[in-house]
Amino acid sequence: MMRHNPMVRTIQHLDLNTFFVSVERLDNKALIGKPVLIGADSDRGVVASCSYEARHFGVRSAMPMRMAKQLCPEAIIVRGNSGAYMKKSDEVTEIIRAHVPLFEKSSVDEFYVDFSGTEKFFGAWKLAQELRKRIIKESGLPNSFGLSMNKTVSKVATGEAKVGNGELQVEHGTEKPFLAPMPIERIPGVGEKTAHLLRSMGVAKIHTMQELPIDLMQRVLGEHGPVLWRKANGIDDSPVIAWHERKSISTERTFERDTIDVVKLKGMLTAMAESLAFQLRKGGKLTSCVAVKIRYADFDTHTQQQRIGYTACDHIILPLIHDLFRKLYDRRQRIRLIGVRFSHLVGGGHQMDAFTDTQEAMDLYQAMDRIRKRFGDRVVMRAAGMDAHSIGRMDNPFDGQAPVLLANRRS
Repeated sequence: MMRHNPMVRTIQHLDLNTFFVSVERLDNKALIGKPVLIGADSDRGVVASCSYEARHFGVRSAMPMRMAKQLCPEAIIVRGNSGAYMKKSDEVTEIIRAHVPLFEKSSVDEFYVDFSGTEKFFGAWKLAQELRKRIIKESGLPNSFGLSMNKTVSKVATGEAKVGNGELQVEHGTEKPFLAPMPIERIPGVGEKTAHLLRSMGVAKIHTMQELPIDLMQRVLGEHGPVLWRKANGIDDSPVIAWHERKSISTERTFERDTIDVVKLKGMLTAMAESLAFQLRKGGKLTSCVAVKIRYADFDTHTQQQRIGYTACDHIILPLIHDLFRKLYDRRQRIRLIGVRFSHLVGGGHQMDAFTDTQEAMDLYQAMDRIRKRFGDRVVMRAAGMDAHSIGRMDNPFDGQAPVLLANRRS
């Protein structure tokens, strides 16, 4: 086991295995053991996540869905539910928060935990194992972890642990030989273009990069070169940054075909803004800045935002969102992508405005949110955002219209 040394850090990297797929399997046991793809089943769709069974066919995350289906025709495609994923991510976050002194949430399904100083009293390896087991027991989600003296080596170790029993420790002093035989793509930060450049130089394995002069790496890759050289040699002093709740939430949609259907665009904006507002209310948050993003067919992208009084209410946010859209969409060209973002978030509940709010509206929000929390965030929505692809013509579906309750309960 790792000997206690006050100068040596002990960092755990923990990853929720095939996170989106694992969440879907909690609700649908029929997906267990099957090749599963999470993402939109369309020409422009990409694989957001895939099961290990699908990976055996060569499918990978971020792969075009069309290619994934060619590689694995029998795969089950699930559209996915971002609300469900965020809920489970928050659940795991709270489990970790309750049992470790310092952690960093690096993504929806990845965490770093700093166990430095615990070896003398408890044993970091034992604590890391206990945390993994607790997450499995309390959330039902499988996970793997790597443990070492720094973030880089621990993250790589987690990848190796997934093909084993889900747990791997790299002893202090063995970081460099541990990394040496692996392909360069295993180093965090080595993307496709960097890997192609390095391989064109004959650098395919990490041990070859370890032997390169650091100044050569800088000449070839600029400031990024020395950073990657240090990582290849198992050197990473970056700290575990105490996690704080996010200050913004956003969502965006890339259309299967570029569109100029304004009714369709407004319907999609309604659905996105309504979903984000529900996330605010569920998390006890308010926003004071809303923004709309448009990307045209030529990839020209524009964003416009507006500061507002703190709120989490649809009937306040939706008119602003559509006003921003009208100001942005002045070219009458086809649109490839639209997005909505709420920022400057703070904790708190909505305070009623005597001039704009009614008790009936507040009661309706509460009723809608109770249904969403129980059955999912898509079972209750405004008619305008229900199906943006099939909305009929409306001059302005947002003026004075109350939400419509849709009984789309899934058994």
